[in-house]
Amino acid sequence: CTQEACDFRDSAAKFKKKGAVILGVSKDSAASHAKFTKAQGLTFPLLSDTEGEVCEKYGVWQEKKNYGRAYMGILRSTFVIDPQGKLILAEYGIKVKGHVDKVLEII
Repeated sequence: CTQEACDFRDSAAKFKKKGAVILGVSKDSAASHAKFTKAQGLTFPLLSDTEGEVCEKYGVWQEKKNYGRAYMGILRSTFVIDPQGKLILAEYGIKVKGHVDKVLEII
């Protein structure tokens, strides 16, 4: 999460130039987000979805497996919504390296 957030932070001016808004969402608390935002110098808001409503609606709360153990967690995903509110990209299970550049190409 840290590398992805920092990549978006470092490209914030490019997104702004295209008229795009960056938002991050997770189930972490607002206090946790505030601490992370400050520590990483983020320039965009992190939204807290502690009840998981947004995660469920966007289909990112999924079963994950690690070392043979199954558990529920957030699947790293990116969504691009156009100015009219139309979803134009829903990408699940993204790889961080090169992802920001890919999103910039799409918008």
